[in-house]
Amino acid sequence: MQDHLKALVQHTYALGNIDLVKITGTQDETLINTISEDRSVILEAKFKTAHPDFIGTFGMPNLGKLKTILGIEEYKEDAKITITTQKDSDGNDVPSGINFENKTGDFKNNYRFMAAEHVTEKAKAVKFKGVNWHIEFEPTVAAIQRLKMQASANAEELTFQAKTENGQLKFFFGDHSTHAGNFVFQPDVTGTLKRAWAWPIKTVISILDLTGDKTFKISDDGAAMITVDSGLATYNYILPAQSK
Repeated sequence: MQDHLKALVQHTYALGNIDLVKITGTQDETLINTISEDRSVILEAKFKTAHPDFIGTFGMPNLGKLKTILGIEEYKEDAKITITTQKDSDGNDVPSGINFENKTGDFKNNYRFMAAEHVTEKAKAVKFKGVNWHIEFEPTVAAIQRLKMQASANAEELTFQAKTENGQLKFFFGDHSTHAGNFVFQPDVTGTLKRAWAWPIKTVISILDLTGDKTFKISDDGAAMITVDSGLATYNYILPAQSK
């Protein structure tokens, strides 16, 4: 339980613009969905194995508080972490929160879930209809570091543009009227991009900084997706293209 919670917080709250997720769980699967507060990224995720305690639909709000509780030293070893339940309007037991208790039972916290009807309203699902992916690759650590260097050199820019030139995927910062920079993010790509969409620098770097194996896809139709396999779950971060 604790490992799943820590990984969930790390792959959502750590982005800096997600503080609420919607959980939809059955005996067969546990799904995680949300859209960032600035609407720059849509998250569709799934635990690799359904979590038996996450049955039903509920929200996990104030992820910063959950992160704080999970980091408390009292819960580092042999903590008792349990899901609390309550009756819904139909008389069914639904998850209502998480109880934390230390090894000796003299230090406790309760983290409350959000009811299904409220999270459905606050984290309205934006259904991703799917697109044709024209570029797909696994970004290297070196490429991510180079992206950070250009982002630092062009700190006044909020977005970058992705273009293919001679089989290389290049990222461009600024334009002819400003300070500017560009670099090869991925050499030897298959496919081409004919439209220079803009992508949010901070959000892309935050996702690429997450723990796990990553796949990066870009579509000329105006969407990008970075998939992160954390080991416990698969997270799909869908980025709608932005106007420059």
